[in-house]
Amino acid sequence: MAGSKSVVIAALFANGAIAILKFFAFLLTGSPSMLSEVYHSISDTGNQVFLLVGIRYSGKEPDQEHPFGYGKAQFFYSFLVSVLLFGIAGWESVKHGYDAIMHPHSASLDPVTILGIGPFPPWYVSVVVLLGAIAFETYAFVKANDELQRQITEYGWSGIPEAFRKTSDVTTLTAFTEDTIALAGAAIALVGILLTQFTGNPLFDAVSALLIGLMLMGFAVALAWENKRLLLGESLDSSVEERLRAVINDHQGVTHIDSFRTMFVGPAKVLVAAEVSFNDDLVTGAIDEDIEQIEGKLKNADSRVKMIYIEPEV
Repeated sequence: MAGSKSVVIAALFANGAIAILKFFAFLLTGSPSMLSEVYHSISDTGNQVFLLVGIRYSGKEPDQEHPFGYGKAQFFYSFLVSVLLFGIAGWESVKHGYDAIMHPHSASLDPVTILGIGPFPPWYVSVVVLLGAIAFETYAFVKANDELQRQITEYGWSGIPEAFRKTSDVTTLTAFTEDTIALAGAAIALVGILLTQFTGNPLFDAVSALLIGLMLMGFAVALAWENKRLLLGESLDSSVEERLRAVINDHQGVTHIDSFRTMFVGPAKVLVAAEVSFNDDLVTGAIDEDIEQIEGKLKNADSRVKMIYIEPEV
């Protein structure tokens, strides 16, 4: 949880600073791709606020209304990020890029003076801002990637594609995805602005804006899909479940597992419920002791196991 929060805070400061710089560059240049990047960075900044709200809300203790806690709040707020913010920013970028393609116009060519320094061609400003954005986003990306790599090592996943499918830490996943497409978006905008400058054709800038919007919308759908699986109550991977079942089966006194279920109730927080048959000669006190031992073994077998409910059958 602490790792996820530090990732989000790093992205929040980076995206907030970048949004201001990009908006300033758009006002000076009128570049369509730069406006798309403004939408992009504003949405990313809002994303981090939503994710921080989710982290704070999910930390509430279980109560009568939510006996399994509030861990799924992070799934919900991450879903909002993907649908509301990524989708809206993507749609606005696509619409603006399409309008720029259908009604092309050249960006401002008037030289600008900044803080008494200059004059500079306006496209210089855009290039400098985008290079600065790439530097900020690289910092945030490294933080998110470090946390994701830590999880890959801990859970034995093969790489980022498998982590994307299996992680329950949607906060880190969302931040990592944001930072990745932010770097890609800044690179696309940079290429579009430079091609427009060198060729004199504003179509390159407009197409860059459209591509950024399509990329945002595509990742919005992908993130929404990944959050859906957790909101609906996804279980642990079958291979992990088999390992946990083996822990119970191998315990002395257990004769059979009648049922076994797992479900994520929060990031890296799993509920395990099982009906277990014990030897007929075990007395109630002994069964209670065995259940406590099994619970300890399950938690040692996988750090994500936080809640265990074992129903004994004799």
